[in-house]
Amino acid sequence: MYIKRQKPFSSMLKLNLIREFHAPYLLFIFAILILTLLSIGLIRINAATPTIIDPKLKVEVLFSGLKFPTSMAFLGSNDMLVLEKNDGTIQRIVNGTLQAKPILDVNVAKRSERGMLGIAIENDLDQNVGSPPYVFLYFTESSKKDGSDISEGQEPLGNRLYRYELVGDKLVNPKLLLDLPAGPYPYHNGGRIVIGPDHNVYLAIGDLGNFTEAQNMKHRADIDGRGGILRVMQDGKPVGKGILGGNYPVNLYYAYGVRNSFGMDFDPVTNQLWDTENGDHYGDEINLVYPGFNSGYRKMQGVWKAYQSEPGPVLSNPIKGLVDFGGKGKYSMPEFTWNATIGVTALSFFNSQKLGKLYENDLFVGDFNNGNIYRFELNKNRSALVLQNQLSDKIADTNKENAEVTFGTGFGGITDMQLGPDGYLYVLSIHEGGTDCYAEISNNTTDTTDPCVKYDSGLQGTIFRIVPANSKSN
Repeated sequence: MYIKRQKPFSSMLKLNLIREFHAPYLLFIFAILILTLLSIGLIRINAATPTIIDPKLKVEVLFSGLKFPTSMAFLGSNDMLVLEKNDGTIQRIVNGTLQAKPILDVNVAKRSERGMLGIAIENDLDQNVGSPPYVFLYFTESSKKDGSDISEGQEPLGNRLYRYELVGDKLVNPKLLLDLPAGPYPYHNGGRIVIGPDHNVYLAIGDLGNFTEAQNMKHRADIDGRGGILRVMQDGKPVGKGILGGNYPVNLYYAYGVRNSFGMDFDPVTNQLWDTENGDHYGDEINLVYPGFNSGYRKMQGVWKAYQSEPGPVLSNPIKGLVDFGGKGKYSMPEFTWNATIGVTALSFFNSQKLGKLYENDLFVGDFNNGNIYRFELNKNRSALVLQNQLSDKIADTNKENAEVTFGTGFGGITDMQLGPDGYLYVLSIHEGGTDCYAEISNNTTDTTDPCVKYDSGLQGTIFRIVPANSKSN
């Protein structure tokens, strides 16, 4: 889906499979070799069946057959909405059954990472007394049919945040809250939306290949709504006087210096925001996002200098000259980073004991390139992740180190994870994961050992649910 083609960890080896074996002895030796390499983390095998490392848990398939799903949100128990990127549709699934018609169908641009991207639902009836539930949608709007940016070269109207009302089985009364740039390039649109504990709407948008003060480029274009986490009230108005400044659109920014993000959630214990961020070739991140947070891009990426072909030396201090909006913005190092991008996507806190008290309020993160789910515990004051052994430096340098925090494997390209009203963990993914055909062609890449993802296709998606192994919830 969203992620630019990258190489796996440098320590991984690529093996050519032996097609014919004429001796049982050779088979035995080969099996021992594979098991040995797996145990020390030198090769990657994308499992066809999702698997949880903890044998006390299992994976169920709730629904399969969605077309390139990007995000999901719950209306209630056993009632959810799922976005389909390239069709501009929102499907409703009730008790595991897809309803006959989409609940909404809008025209979307769909080149590369454009499309129907983000959803959040305000279910707190105290916030909108006498009004239907609000459904917030973020998508790249097309003035014509779906994909006219590809078929006709028609530029999108913009990346737009709308508020709809759910009346019966329809989304009605659209209100445009934000009209944001959708270029100059068709990638890094971001898309994650969350409703905060303050009932404001938080939206992650990438840089779209443009560089302004929001990307720590002091003498480039004026800040314009790209490259950060934006915050508005549910009517679309800025919150208060703004964190970084009072002028529009600076007053929309909760955080900046963001290259691209597909994961955000609030810690249910502290109400602090966390996010994931995608690096270029290296430096995928997990961040604790305070108001005015500067993620460092385009000067910093992970714990390295950005915009290099490889990570380089680890920096103990940030690069000088980062934009701080007169001291109102502040950079801080990631809480965790990968030295080679995994295509980090979803991020969700698990505020439930349904999988056992062991996992309560832990942080779960998904990736797109490997189909892995990662689990992180937080320290006592929940200001950092608990990382031990080789991860104590907060960097995953190898596949073996990555395995220390791996919770599940084989999920394909994970696009979203959510805690369901039933207290279980739901995972949304597409079957194929790994790379972006568009970027592969642009980079004249000939390596075809990893599958690539055609963004404007109708790749099939699945909703998984993680439950106790002895559960009879199906």
